[in-house]
Amino acid sequence: MRRFIEAIEYVNSDQRGHVEVGVPALVAGIAAIVLAIGAAADSDVVTIISGVVLGVALFAAALLRHRQIDYVVYERLDKLEK
Repeated sequence: MRRFIEAIEYVNSDQRGHVEVGVPALVAGIAAIVLAIGAAADSDVVTIISGVVLGVALFAAALLRHRQIDYVVYERLDKLEK
């Protein structure tokens, strides 16, 4: 049981979780490029769909950044205050 708890603590404190934040930002970047192409080609459907994907991806990136990075920082600061 102790090994399991140590593994969970290691995963929780590991810095490799930043990929979770990078994927929505990558999707947002791709959607922005498609949005520009759709606007230049006067394609209404492509423009609308890529605009929605861009908005959702930007929101998801901000939300995941806050959950993944900021919560860990606040948790560490709380531990230091105690």
